[in-house]
Amino acid sequence: MEKINSFGHEVQEKLGYYVYRLIDPRNGETFYVGKGKGNRVFQHVKGAIDTESDEDEITAKIKTIHEIIKAGLDVIHVIHRHAMDEKTAFEVESALIDAYPGTTNILEGSGANDYGPMHVKEIIEKYSSQEAEFKHKCILIIVNRSIQLFDLYEAVRKAWKINITKARQAEYVLALDKGMIRGVFKPEEWYEANEENFKYFSEISPGRHGFVGTRAEKDIEDIYIGKRIPDSFKKKGVANSVRYTF
Repeated sequence: MEKINSFGHEVQEKLGYYVYRLIDPRNGETFYVGKGKGNRVFQHVKGAIDTESDEDEITAKIKTIHEIIKAGLDVIHVIHRHAMDEKTAFEVESALIDAYPGTTNILEGSGANDYGPMHVKEIIEKYSSQEAEFKHKCILIIVNRSIQLFDLYEAVRKAWKINITKARQAEYVLALDKGMIRGVFKPEEWYEANEENFKYFSEISPGRHGFVGTRAEKDIEDIYIGKRIPDSFKKKGVANSVRYTF
């Protein structure tokens, strides 16, 4: 089969915005979902070829592409849906990332934090629970995926791209899971997120910070835990995990 690594101008015009999947030919599994226009779908392989395989911060996506090429095979490119406007492409991409949880995508799909997959019980809780009324300067941090790996405190305290000046003004940090407040913590100090400040933390990413703190007092927990965040704090299409009430 002829190897294809670009679309002609006429095809690009017909495609418009599209959503695509990258598939590993060794096992038939989708390892990346993306959206774009033009030749975006092919740029991942081209970028991986230009990236050294021994770089310290190589991503899981690039590593997978390197392994496929090393095996003498080609990444399978599938256009999942095309001829869309950009907004629709965001929504389709988000739904596909939710449908393929084993992908190497770093971020969840657009809107996944607030509108992603939920059990029917979670849906009922989300839309029937009392709305939170913020009485303090709070930082809201979405920990949807992290709480599957860590306890709530460890999941919420590191490592975020955050306005550190504003963070140090916050009285409490609220841990959010699918639009619901699950934990309240009182930050004592914010530090740059690195192994020196956080043991066992090996990620090096400039601009990320984490905090050291304690669980909030019970009367503060009672104000927030189990409440849903107001719709005004849910911006559809925004992937940032950090939001402020002040």
